[in-house]
Amino acid sequence: MSNIARQHSNARMSKVVTHGGLVYLCGQTSGGKDLEGIAAQTVEVLERIDRLLAQAGSHRGQLLSVLIHLKSMDDFEGMNGVWENWLPPDAAPARTTVQASLAQDRLLVEMTVVAAVASTQQVALP
Repeated sequence: MSNIARQHSNARMSKVVTHGGLVYLCGQTSGGKDLEGIAAQTVEVLERIDRLLAQAGSHRGQLLSVLIHLKSMDDFEGMNGVWENWLPPDAAPARTTVQASLAQDRLLVEMTVVAAVASTQQVALP
């Protein structure tokens, strides 16, 4: 048996897949909200990541790898300002940031996450 668990699935994709102590999140964007600016969109993306990781038994302190797509590299510093305030100390994952065309023109940022499932000893987050 493969012990792969999928959550929030449809015919095309799953938002969360867990296997072998790892959590894989599909690319997260600011959703259906028409948020203006990179800071607002980044906050929404990180809130969505927090919710999905919690549902899978993990949290931001367990991040292993994050792939960040920005519509424009002009938003790199603005996104990083929000990111650095959200990330717990000493928990920086392996990370790649690239410029890319996103699925909808209004989207400025998308993040894809791999994290470890949290141990039974939870870490308090800010």
